[in-house]
Amino acid sequence: MSTMDQQSQPSPFLLENEAVYQAWREQKLAAYPQDASELIVEVADPRALSDAEKSLMSVLFNCSNMLIYNSNLSSLEDKDIPRKIGEQLGLHHLDPNMLADDDGITSLTVVPGKLKRGYIPYSDKRLLWHTDGYYNKPEQQIRAVILHCVRPAVEGGENGLVDPEMIYIQLRDMNPDYIRALMHPQAMTIPANVESGEVTRAAQSGPVFSLDFATNCLHMRYTARTRSIEWRDDLLTKQAVDCLTDLLNDENPYVFNHILSSGQGLVCNNVLHSRTAFSDTNAQDGGRLLYRARYYERVSDDLTE
Repeated sequence: MSTMDQQSQPSPFLLENEAVYQAWREQKLAAYPQDASELIVEVADPRALSDAEKSLMSVLFNCSNMLIYNSNLSSLEDKDIPRKIGEQLGLHHLDPNMLADDDGITSLTVVPGKLKRGYIPYSDKRLLWHTDGYYNKPEQQIRAVILHCVRPAVEGGENGLVDPEMIYIQLRDMNPDYIRALMHPQAMTIPANVESGEVTRAAQSGPVFSLDFATNCLHMRYTARTRSIEWRDDLLTKQAVDCLTDLLNDENPYVFNHILSSGQGLVCNNVLHSRTAFSDTNAQDGGRLLYRARYYERVSDDLTE
């Protein structure tokens, strides 16, 4: 379905469209993968995807908003890998965040200086559940993310993954008012980022769930961090956040767990993700290294066009 066709359709993510939601929900649940292994697509070279490979990718994105590709590139250090994958999937506008490398693609590895500044992705510490760019301005929403693994950690570093649409279904089925609370424009406020007395990023308020009117798709903005996060001060929001927190656990059948190995990568429409702590003790090759590319577009709906 083209973007124009999507925009003309009533959204299942608006509470007033109950019949549309129920039809969409039934289809979503019927097609959703049961295990992380069902997310894996074998590709010969992610830098030059075949039509057959892209067709399989389209099926997975329509089901789960994510996939894991498995390639023979092993530990090749080439940042063109995520860039070229992105181009083939309709992703062109990288988010030039302040910690990205000069080319806009971030090398995720242990950097002690960045950890001291509070940037956990550059450490071996665990990462709590979040979507990327939850602190960004609305016009800089992160809609898609690519993680390419050059080298995994010696031990640990497992990712948790869950499609925000599945969390939306669970919350709406429990209490539609939870969705209403989490769609409030002041639902969650991320405080300003201040370094050495200088504001490097202004405070940012916004909803957890919102409708991306450019695509008629659901967008989620979330972090499980508790330090300094300001939630809207009302009972319903607290109940909704508590319920959401409870859903993000390994007992949830819609949560997948996977450790990316060399040559593997995650491509997603900014799904919820986490990471366990890891250790690179006795690493012989420089330790864990992943490339991360974050985009303002979603993955194209039909990759075979």
